[in-house]
Amino acid sequence: MFDQRDRKIVEFLQQDADMPVTDLADAVGLSASACWRRIKNLEETGLIARKVAIVDRRKANVGMTVFVAVRTSRHSMDWLESFRRAISDIPEIVEAYRLTGEMDYLLRLVVPDVEVYDAVYKRLIARLDFTDISSFIGMEELKYTTAVPMNYL
Repeated sequence: MFDQRDRKIVEFLQQDADMPVTDLADAVGLSASACWRRIKNLEETGLIARKVAIVDRRKANVGMTVFVAVRTSRHSMDWLESFRRAISDIPEIVEAYRLTGEMDYLLRLVVPDVEVYDAVYKRLIARLDFTDISSFIGMEELKYTTAVPMNYL
């Protein structure tokens, strides 16, 4: 379905989605038109879900990352949907996962400071009941990427 050139195209586009097709074609050994067709196919199949701009968090004044582990005693679909709604309109929550193990959910927030995190926390607990919410402030970002490994494709 996808070959080595497709994987290379995606690897390059994950680093720079604005890379000119002619440069990308040269880098993967294709003509510009063949490369363009492959990109369109990767988009149509959904492998390339969308193209976005990655904003520098510090320049946007949200340099603090807070990880929030959430535990609840309620495990119904109604509660899960209420939780989805509660977090969906809080822009500081940039990622949310349902987990296995001791914690039920993990959130990643980006905020300018602890005071803003506290305000987000209060908005969240005003909407739903939780058994436990534990916060962890990221001290240093050791690795961050939006690129997905292509060696499993």
